[in-house]
Amino acid sequence: MQIAFPYVFDTNQVTGLADEPAHVRQMLEQLLFTMPFERVNRPDFGCGIQRMVFAPQSTEVVATLQALVESEIHRWMGDVISLRRLEVTAEDATLRVLVEYQLSRDTVVRTERFDRTAV
Repeated sequence: MQIAFPYVFDTNQVTGLADEPAHVRQMLEQLLFTMPFERVNRPDFGCGIQRMVFAPQSTEVVATLQALVESEIHRWMGDVISLRRLEVTAEDATLRVLVEYQLSRDTVVRTERFDRTAV
């Protein structure tokens, strides 16, 4: 059973579920935008990349951020997906992450794009 994120009730007023591709996308989103120490029982979970929206942008910072995200994806989701491509970019107050991956159970290559804008 794969619970949908964010938590919702379906039309029968029971916990909403997600199919595997949607669930994997939701897991990626949680991993990318959860701040370290935000989860009580898993303080080392998360990339916390939204803190980089206003950080000074240079090729070194972007390369470091990309390496961090890639290592966290391998660490937490390496048994679920095979990472094909990862691009992290920041423009003004918008952070964009492009993840191309393949589920370990099939051969379909999927591409997901996550955008976060500072408020």
